Amino acid sequence: MRAWRSKPSQLSAMLALLAWASQAPAAREEHTFEVSVSIPTYALFVIPVDPGFLEQEQQMHWNLVNETLQPLRAEFDVASAAGAVTARLGYEPVLFNGRDTIALNVTFNQQPLTLQDTVIVRADQAWPGKRVPLRIDALKPEEGFRAGEYYGSVQITFDAAAP
Repeated sequence: MRAWRSKPSQLSAMLALLAWASQAPAAREEHTFEVSVSIPTYALFVIPVDPGFLEQEQQMHWNLVNETLQPLRAEFDVASAAGAVTARLGYEPVLFNGRDTIALNVTFNQQPLTLQDTVIVRADQAWPGKRVPLRIDALKPEEGFRAGEYYGSVQITFDAAAP
């Protein structure tokens, strides 16, 4: 023991080493994950109220009683600091099963959409914004609906109308 008393710097170094070694982890786990956020610009935004609406396939349900497809409905929040908001279809929307086609009628805020720009929210309503409905109806073919698995997509482009 006398040897340690004569060399306090060695004792301090030894104690520091022991303290450090006792705090070293026996096992360690680390996790890295991505975080993102989307904050809309108030110049123009059109966002579904249901955040999962655009991320999953939407199903039109068959009504057995009157042999029709139930309309697809969703609500969107629309705002534009730049003025009125217009919408147009990217192409004629249809459902297709490889043989048969079912045409779709798309309305946004009760305005029928076509391949041409249509005002869906007037400038006086666009700011501070408005919640509006989207409705997609299947148009009954002349020969009636035929059995099958049908698929399709609807592309809508929204723009802030020039003042």
